[in-house]
Order: sequence, then structure tokens, then C-alpha cells
Amino acid sequence: MIVASILDEIIAEKKKEVAERKGLYPPALLERSLYFGTKPVSLSAYLRRADLNGIIAEFKRKSPSKGELNPYADVAKTTLGYMQAGASALSVLTDTKYFGGKSSDLETARKVNYCPILRKDFVIDEYQIIEAKSIGADAVLLIASVLNADEIKVFGSLAASLGMEVLFEMHDLEELSKYQPEFIAGVNNRNLNDFSVSLERSEKFSELLPSSSIKVAESGISSAEDVIRLKKSGYDGFLVGEQFMKQFEPGKACAKFISEINGLKQ
Repeated sequence: MIVASILDEIIAEKKKEVAERKGLYPPALLERSLYFGTKPVSLSAYLRRADLNGIIAEFKRKSPSKGELNPYADVAKTTLGYMQAGASALSVLTDTKYFGGKSSDLETARKVNYCPILRKDFVIDEYQIIEAKSIGADAVLLIASVLNADEIKVFGSLAASLGMEVLFEMHDLEELSKYQPEFIAGVNNRNLNDFSVSLERSEKFSELLPSSSIKVAESGISSAEDVIRLKKSGYDGFLVGEQFMKQFEPGKACAKFISEINGLKQ
């Protein structure tokens, strides 16, 4: 995803951003949102549906490592295309400075789709979880490398109290000690120091995670063969973004990808 030094920069920027948003949109205001009274869609349930392949299709316009991917992509058209292609869920980047996203992107995706939506951002404050619920997210991302054990426990409990699920992203085996069994286990295959990607990272993690865990592999998934390989290692979900977003029509790219997976399963 991002080298450690860039990650530190993003977190520092995120703290300023959250402090500013708290002043503009206090929690009491967020809780008046229409979505606060609606029941979230279960990401876990959709990842384990036998009629789907576990693809979490991601909407992002750019990234620190790859630059611009698809800066003018339409959120509604792209996310609808993903779901019509047979994706299990959506992931929507809401970080503006580094990924070109915004909260309204997720709100738009929510208005046109009935499916689980993951809010992909850098959570460093309880406020962001309340905010995620207010814009229609069903799940939030917690990144092991930027949170301590106490923060993870508090943030996880808050998400659960709002009916949302947690995708808990890990990069190194040492981070397994922070994992909680109620979380969806996310394993990022990208080395944060040199950008290299290895699916063996997911395979090693799978051997150490509880067999009952719902497992999601992230980064470096570029072919149907990769998905089949990771399914054999016990993975239920596969987060794919760049592979789709770098194409002119991400929805069609997603449809082709899923068709290839189905072909290999026959």
C-alpha cells in the first residue's frame, strides 16, 4: 500500500483533518443522519455467500505509490458496474489528499447500491467511526500498524455497537497479537518498505489465524489464478482496486475478472 515514511505522513495529516472536521461536524450532528437508523449490511455474510466469489471491488482515484489511476471516474457508474459484475462488496476510499476520495463518494455509492460497503480510510479517532456510520458505511478499516491494543479494542467496540464490522489489516506476523476474533482478518501482501508484493504473506498468515476467521487478502491480486490460489489457503475475500481502476471502464474489468475466476472453478 504505502511505505512506512509516507504512512507516518498520512497519519499526521489525518490527525489535523479529524480535529478540523470535529469542529465543523460534531458527533451530535452526524448522528442525525438517515443512515444512523438503518441496519448495516453484513460484509462477513456476503463474503461467505456460495453464489459469489468474495471480490471486494475498490473505488479509488489515485494512490501515493501509483499516482493517478482514474481521476475522473464516476462513483455511481463504477460501483454499480462492480455490483452488476458480481462483486461481493465495495470498498470506497474517503481520504482526499492522498487517494483523491471524499465522504460524499461513499454516500453516492450507498444511494445506488444495496451491498456491504467498506469505508477505506486511516482511522485514528472514534469520531471517524461515527462519521463512517453517518455516511452509510457497513464496515470500517482498522490498520494494526498505526493503532495500539487499547485503541483497537475501543474502536472495535464502538463499531460493533453501531452494527458495523471491522476489517483488521495486518502486514507483519508480529501484528497477529493485536487481532481480535470478532474482526474480519485482512492481510496486506505489500511490503511497506519496498512496495514488493508476495501472496506468500497471506498464505503464512492463514496458517496462524484461527480457522473460524473470515480472511481477506489485500494487494497484489492481479489474476483469477491468484484468487483460486488464495481460496485454497482459506481466504474468503479478495480486495481488488488498482487492477480495475486503471482500466477505462472498471466495471467491465471487474466482470471479466470474475468471469475468469468462474472459468477456473469449473
